[in-house]
Amino acid sequence: MSADRERDRSVLVIGTGLIGASIGLALRSAGATVWLQDNDPATCQHAIDRGAGVPLTPDAAPDLVVVAVPPRAIADVAADSLQRYPLATVTDVASVKAAPLARLHGLVADTSRFVGGHPMAGREVSGPAGARADLFEDRLWVITALEGAPADRVADVSWLARTCGSLVVELEASEHDRAVALTSHTPQILASLLAAQLADADPSDVAVSGQGLRDITRLADSGPELWSQIIGSNAPEIIAVLDRVAAELADVRDALAEQALVGEVGSEAAIEPVRKVLERGNEGRRALPDKHGGTAHEYDVIPVVVDDKPGELARLFAAAGEAGVNLEDVRIEHTVGRLRAIIELDVSPATAPRLREVLAAGGWQVRG
Repeated sequence: MSADRERDRSVLVIGTGLIGASIGLALRSAGATVWLQDNDPATCQHAIDRGAGVPLTPDAAPDLVVVAVPPRAIADVAADSLQRYPLATVTDVASVKAAPLARLHGLVADTSRFVGGHPMAGREVSGPAGARADLFEDRLWVITALEGAPADRVADVSWLARTCGSLVVELEASEHDRAVALTSHTPQILASLLAAQLADADPSDVAVSGQGLRDITRLADSGPELWSQIIGSNAPEIIAVLDRVAAELADVRDALAEQALVGEVGSEAAIEPVRKVLERGNEGRRALPDKHGGTAHEYDVIPVVVDDKPGELARLFAAAGEAGVNLEDVRIEHTVGRLRAIIELDVSPATAPRLREVLAAGGWQVRG
């Protein structure tokens, strides 16, 4: 399916979970022919019922095969697809690249038609029930083509990513795995570790938790079966990150132990390693890209108390719009025991005074 073919695209998606079904929905909305296949007939039928594609037929000859199965099965399914469909480009969507690729090299002699891919999108829910046609829009889609890969094969996967609404980035497999170990896999482990401390905690302790704990443990809702495979498949790169985290955590623990012995609140010498970690955390947050992908910007945060009832958020956003202020980001912190929430509005420092003035004049309760 080279990029210059002037005919309808046909794609086979193998694996109809969240990612596979979402790809099917996105491609169908763009007019592509999509066949679906899954080891679980009920899951495949659910994706078909959602409109993600049609059942695979014996005479199907897809231009592109998308392998959307768990990491352990990628190499076997990709190898079978390369043999079964000798003219097709084969790609995958796994969040680990090097280990499956190494296994694939051991299964087939010619991997030139295989081009790895990873859409950087997902949800905490799994299966076709959570699939969305817009899941990949404005998200990165990493392509990990082998050195010397035919340009038309890479173009096929690039077409797939762009048709799904994604922005294409090309990386080597090792570069990809190192990056996601830091930005995705280790955060999943740390979120789950922290959330696990709540499982056996005193309910009265958990009851005082705020929005910060909810934010940092959000990833802990992810499916254990899939994520155990992802993490296991990228073990070397994750270990490198965990070793760095463990070293700094040990420094913090030792500093707190010394602080406890000193017994003086705010002992500068004892608490210095803690302060350094907090400062490095500030620096790391600033290193995250801005919402448009560029250098992060500093925003003013305006907390507004909003009643928990229909239409209040719409009124607040409308007030910001009437003030001519662009909302750069929005967070909701629910108030325990009260039917209201605190809405944090991120705005540019230049527009913050005007928005505060307009909201106050409109009767909104603005904090700070």
